Amino acid sequence: MQWRGRRGSSNIEDRRGMGAAGAGGVGVVGMLAILAVGYFFGIDITPVVQGLDQGQPGESRPLTQEEQEWGEFVSVVLADTEEVWRPLLPEQAGIDYRDPTLVLFSGVVQSACGGASSAMGPFYCPGDQKLYLDTDFFDMMASRMGAGGDFAYAYVIAHEVGHHVQNLTGVLAETSRLRSQLSERDANQVSVLTELQADCYAGIWARHAQQRFGTLEEGDLEEAMGAAQAVGDDVIQSNAGRTPMPDSFTHGSAAQRQEWLMRGFNSGDMAQCDTFQAAGL
Repeated sequence: MQWRGRRGSSNIEDRRGMGAAGAGGVGVVGMLAILAVGYFFGIDITPVVQGLDQGQPGESRPLTQEEQEWGEFVSVVLADTEEVWRPLLPEQAGIDYRDPTLVLFSGVVQSACGGASSAMGPFYCPGDQKLYLDTDFFDMMASRMGAGGDFAYAYVIAHEVGHHVQNLTGVLAETSRLRSQLSERDANQVSVLTELQADCYAGIWARHAQQRFGTLEEGDLEEAMGAAQAVGDDVIQSNAGRTPMPDSFTHGSAAQRQEWLMRGFNSGDMAQCDTFQAAGL
């Protein structure tokens, strides 16, 4: 992925190295395993993570060179999403685009949606219109999920920005209302359609970023497709030793996630990302 030497976003809130609670005595490998459990099963295990910390919040520390590099990368990807969605959302949806803020954190974080931990994976909070990311998740993608690569990581950020677009268009508010009125099975289906639409929006970003900046290098699209497969509910459940149960899916199967990512990439058109209409809703 071609990203160096381009504008970085000013909408970054870096909370890393600010003395947040750490991982206690479990070590890095143990913490990664805990984070994987939380992400794979969609469980908020913030209390577990917080409970593992045996001491007081640590002192502030300087960022490592690797952390600085991640910060630069994330900033450029976020800037690219701004450059794409600022003209695209008014053009295709008649809505002004408001830049979200991306919060970088380590371990645990407070958001308008409540306390959260890295175990939840990257997430978007509509209450404060901020994306939250612990870049250790990228290391887990590479080492545990077989889904490494710059463009795979950019896809993750673009997916969360896709949720921001859904918030601006009113989709998140409507789906939240719907889920509260439905059975667990039907509510899960609404969640799947919401996530697949965000994947489609990530594909739209990838297409327009390529057209505007020449972002893609050989193999980049395959990296994004690999990441979409790795976070499919069926793959996650199989890797955890469980039989995939479609009624329990909340993000979509690997095939669905790849299909909608590519639908967005091939079309560049938000109208082609109406997962709800495609499902007959």
